[in-house]
Amino acid sequence: MNLPILAYGNNILKQKCLQINEITPEIHQLVNDMWDTMENANGCGLASPQIGKPLQLFVVDSQITYQNLDTEDQILYFEKGDKGIKETFINAKIIHSSEEAWEDYEGCLSIPGLSQKVKRPWEITIEYLDRNFIKHTKTFKGMTARIIQHEYDHTQGVLYINRLKTLTKKLMESKLKKIASGNIVTGYPMKF
Repeated sequence: MNLPILAYGNNILKQKCLQINEITPEIHQLVNDMWDTMENANGCGLASPQIGKPLQLFVVDSQITYQNLDTEDQILYFEKGDKGIKETFINAKIIHSSEEAWEDYEGCLSIPGLSQKVKRPWEITIEYLDRNFIKHTKTFKGMTARIIQHEYDHTQGVLYINRLKTLTKKLMESKLKKIASGNIVTGYPMKF
């Protein structure tokens, strides 16, 4: 089911999310709905607070990002042999971040029409449960690591704009107010 995405300004997006203690039919349905919602919005990641569920759950599809890049950018943003992932992350915890960092533009389905450069580690190691509640500890790099960090932040009540310099955020203020007031048009359903 395609669900509306919460817009910037909604308090749920500021909350640190709750852990999921067991996989229930409702959680399975939520995961399916999140994939449908993300794909309908042409996103590469979506966290459950963005659809009004403050749970430590997010989905990432960096394969679509890889496929939409030209060869030069695939080499720039993905390590050799990496063609991205399609994965569900439950109760994720980043346990290591590289000192090597890089800046690139990020956008957000909850903040449509805006993007800014955000500095993030190139490589992360993360512990998480997949959609079958199987535990993993994996290392991700480049664009996949960036998307994971962005979605993980959502589960901690952090938006990418919280990582921007004060002046940059100040310059975005009028556009953010428009989004929060519902004065925008998107190609996907939003809730204000």
